[in-house]
Formats: sequence, C-alpha cells, structure tokens
Amino acid sequence: MTHLILQAPNLVAANIEKIAAIANAGGVQDLGSTAVRLLDVDNDERVAVEACCAEFGIDYAFFEQIARLRDCRILAMDMDSTLVNIECIDEIADMVGRKAEVAAITEAAMRGEITDFSESLIRRVALLEGVPITALEQVYEQRLRLNPGAEKLVSTARKTGLKTLLVSGGFTFFTERLKERLSLDACHANLLGTNQGKLTGKVVGTIVDAQGKANQLKLLADDLGAGPEQIIAVGDGANDLKMLALAQYSVAYRAKPVVRQQANYALNVSPLDAILNWFRLSH
Repeated sequence: MTHLILQAPNLVAANIEKIAAIANAGGVQDLGSTAVRLLDVDNDERVAVEACCAEFGIDYAFFEQIARLRDCRILAMDMDSTLVNIECIDEIADMVGRKAEVAAITEAAMRGEITDFSESLIRRVALLEGVPITALEQVYEQRLRLNPGAEKLVSTARKTGLKTLLVSGGFTFFTERLKERLSLDACHANLLGTNQGKLTGKVVGTIVDAQGKANQLKLLADDLGAGPEQIIAVGDGANDLKMLALAQYSVAYRAKPVVRQQANYALNVSPLDAILNWFRLSH
C-alpha cells in the first residue's frame, strides 16, 4: 500500500479532494490541521499528483510504508538557511557594509555555480578581516532565529532516541551556541581566526565543505551501525548534496533547485517539524 502525505500551512479541503481523486486514494486520514495521509494511492499517477501539488502549493511525500521514527538513528542538519533563518556569514558582512559582495558569492555557491566550496569560503572570509568579534555576537542575538518547527523536530528526535548532528560550512561560533541551546549531540563547522578581538580573515584548520559534511555523517552512521534507511538529513544548498546522498530520508528544505532535484523529499512551504508527519511516533 502506497501512502501519500500532503502538507501545507493552509490545506484546502477541495484541493485535497482533487488530489485524492487523481491518485485514486482508498481513504483520507487527518494528521492535524496542516497535514493529511492519503491511503492506497495509485503509483502510476505520481507525475499528475506532483503537478497538482505544485499548482496548489502543497508539500507531498510518497511512502510504501510508514516507518516508526524510533527505528531511525540519526537526524543530521545543515545550519544556515536550514536550522536557522539566515546565512550567518552574510549577516556578519552586513555589520561592516560588505553584505552584497559576500552574499553574491554565497548564493553562487549554494546554487552550485561555484563548485569549490572551500575556495568560495576562503574568498568570503577574507572580506571579514578586521571585523570585531562582537559583531558575531550581535548577529547571534539580533538576527539569528530558529526556522519554524526546528525546536520541535530536534526535541522529538532526541526524545525518540535519535542522535542529532549539526554539520555546517558556517562557523563554530554559532554551532556551539546552537548545540547548547538545543542539546544537540554533535556539531562540526569552521573555526574563524581571531587576533586581538578581531577576525583575521582566515579559516583555521581543515574546512568543513560538502565532503567534510558527508564524512562527519558517515562517521556517526558507522559508529551507530546506521544504514541509509535510518538517517534523516536536511539541507538547502549544493554543499549539502553529498551528506543528503547518505540518507534515505534526504530532505530539501526551502532549497535551491539543484537540491530539490536530487533529494528524495522536499519541504517548500511546511515547517521543519512536518518531517515528523512522515513517521509513526509510537508503537
């Protein structure tokens, strides 16, 4: 039996009925005010369903069976524009009037137009030379917010026994604070060089790039004996693709087209905790 889960902030009954008819659904189950599960849908109608969901602004996900969340072992997440609402490096640059230049490089890297992430990061960090460390604190306190549903997703995953991993091409200044705030199990990111209270414009140590993200997830998966079917991985940019490739539940969250094309699932309009509706949370 194939299940189809539909989610959107404002689900319209008429739209659900139309999709159910196209999919020849055997039944409809409410999962709350923003989600429904269509039962026993016709796999041959996937293309038509996808087109209809795109027209109505509905997130969809097909499953041959609904797994238990507790059967998963890992929730791995990107930070910038995934777990949190900003690209931290762009906002640091904004503090010193360099956002446009840095953001242009960030966007090109996220879209996959700059294929060498390390080179793009080195170029951007160089533009931060001389920025006071206090600017990073301002970004964290004044601009960084958890994306909708992030806290519930993480807390539910932790309570259910999953290990939570934050892997970022951003900076330890932010990941360490988020680790403490959300009680994450592990985080890996880049270390900014500092001298006399200011940024040096250098990255210290090995850069966490796309392969670095994947390596950290693989290390944890190997340690836990977790297979792809036990991994949920969430990201939005091209440098998340290698990490996402390790997970059966690979999720493109508000992602660039290159990521939506390659991830198994996408959340374009729903909050992060919409992922929980894909699983059975008990028994």
